[in-house]
Amino acid sequence: MIDRYSREIMKKIWSPENRFKTWLEIEIAACEALARLGLVPEKSLKNIKEKAGFDVRRIDEIEQITRHDVIAFTTCVAEYVGEDARYIHWGLTSSDVLDTSFSMLLKESADVLLKDIDDLLAVLREKAFQYKNTPMIGRTHGIHAEPITFGLKMAVWYDEMKRNRKRMAVAGENISYGKISGAVGTFAYNPPSVEQYVCEKCGLKPAPISTQILQRDLHAEFFTTLALIGSSLDTFAVEIRHLQRTEVSEAAEYFSAGQKGSSAMPHKQNPILSENISGLARILRSNALAAMENVALWHERDISHSSVERIIGPDSTTLLDFMLARFTSLIKNLLVYPERMRANLNLTKGIFYSQRILLELTQRGLPREDAYQLVQRNAFQAWQEQIDFKDALARDPEVTRHLSKKEIDGYCDTGFFSSHVDEIFARVFTEE
Repeated sequence: MIDRYSREIMKKIWSPENRFKTWLEIEIAACEALARLGLVPEKSLKNIKEKAGFDVRRIDEIEQITRHDVIAFTTCVAEYVGEDARYIHWGLTSSDVLDTSFSMLLKESADVLLKDIDDLLAVLREKAFQYKNTPMIGRTHGIHAEPITFGLKMAVWYDEMKRNRKRMAVAGENISYGKISGAVGTFAYNPPSVEQYVCEKCGLKPAPISTQILQRDLHAEFFTTLALIGSSLDTFAVEIRHLQRTEVSEAAEYFSAGQKGSSAMPHKQNPILSENISGLARILRSNALAAMENVALWHERDISHSSVERIIGPDSTTLLDFMLARFTSLIKNLLVYPERMRANLNLTKGIFYSQRILLELTQRGLPREDAYQLVQRNAFQAWQEQIDFKDALARDPEVTRHLSKKEIDGYCDTGFFSSHVDEIFARVFTEE
């Protein structure tokens, strides 16, 4: 349900009806600004505001002839307005409408994405506190390292998404610029006050300076932000895929009744949602590269960016919206197996206590290199012989010369590794 609902919101934003609606808002706002300057009669403005409209199918018909979408649009609007349509698009160039509209749509999309991020943050917070003290092994290079808690893993993701929310808010703010500066940005036909008025009416800021277009570094920042957020989701999804591996089995995607994992192997339960998110993140990154390629245009403008943005605008925002909704649902329904985490924690017979023993030996006067070799030797032996690490240490006279068996037992306590969890949580979840 959440995926479908989420898609419908973004689909509406990027629908032809909504796009042309923003175009009409811009054109009418420009007429209002011109009327304030005495360039459009009040009677004509009233007529334009009352009668202006459009029909998507009619615009498409006209565009088949004109081969120009904005001209097709203004021609269609003129059919509704009549003679006063001569004031519509007065002194404007197509990019005044297109770029200002594109900013409006991206800004609207950013608001949806911020809500999506808030939903995910709420679920991650809930899971973090639920599993705050659930021990599991931490892994580096895919190899057992030292214990963490599953709640800490969720807290790391929460903190990353907090940063992503800030990035999204900044990107939404930085894309919220419009321009009504004319064919080469000189305001030759309409003064800057027209741009100021139109942008304020459309919820945007006037660009301090523009050419025929807004500079595309603004858009590159927006789309790279989407890609970065998608890459975070990719990171989280890859972790879930690893945790769901048969050999690990510490967490898994929810598998609904009647769901099938393989056409050939009935036993399969695959992390398809996470794999889907990882795949879609690649599209976001490739679209971000396309946005960066759009930055370098000829002179005051060429049109090479236009075709790209017609794809990446709706695609990237819709994809990330879908990914955030899907991952939120995934985390909300995530199956977590604390017993398996405990079993995997004990898999290596406690050799993850090696650093603590190393440091204790150095505190007793051993040179660090000597202590390292001593602990490493016992850790390798415990792993190879499958005996408890603390037992291997306790029977090594070079170790017991410095540490008693009771001390060794005391140092081999998993609680040691989670002693600062409360402090970490306080740092992560303190409201800013």
